[in-house]
Amino acid sequence: MSGMPISPYLHSLREVVGHRLLLLPGVTAVVLDDAGRLLLGQRSDNGTWALIAGSMDPGEQPAETVVREVYEETAVHVVPERITSVLTQPPNTYPNGDRTEFVDITFRCRAVGGEARVNDDESLAVGWFAPDDLPPLNELNTRRIAWALAPDADAWFSGTAPRRP
Repeated sequence: MSGMPISPYLHSLREVVGHRLLLLPGVTAVVLDDAGRLLLGQRSDNGTWALIAGSMDPGEQPAETVVREVYEETAVHVVPERITSVLTQPPNTYPNGDRTEFVDITFRCRAVGGEARVNDDESLAVGWFAPDDLPPLNELNTRRIAWALAPDADAWFSGTAPRRP
């Protein structure tokens, strides 16, 4: 998975399965601060701005993963508040030929400490953005933000009519 670090667990799987498609559990964080701003990272692999996300490690609960990933990438401490979506992302092929398909759980999270900064090699930049002044984001990230900002919305999952805020 060129451009992004690979966990020891995933590395051990790749030694066995090579580049074949792996279905992987992952999480995404829609992080809000007290001013209602969103935390985003500029990805080092493709330069685009995105929500903070990552893969689960064996033995980890999804909420633990989201807390760990946000801190590892941005140095911000968060508390997960609710699940906003559960979905399978489209398959992705990395430059080295590795193929993945993530089953993603997105959490709305509240920032409770830390100062946003680049905290690992997965981001070129991190920052807080007002919801009406976001950098360009892909459609899935835009939908995740809308679902997270909708007051008292149920979590979206396939098979239901998405509740559009």
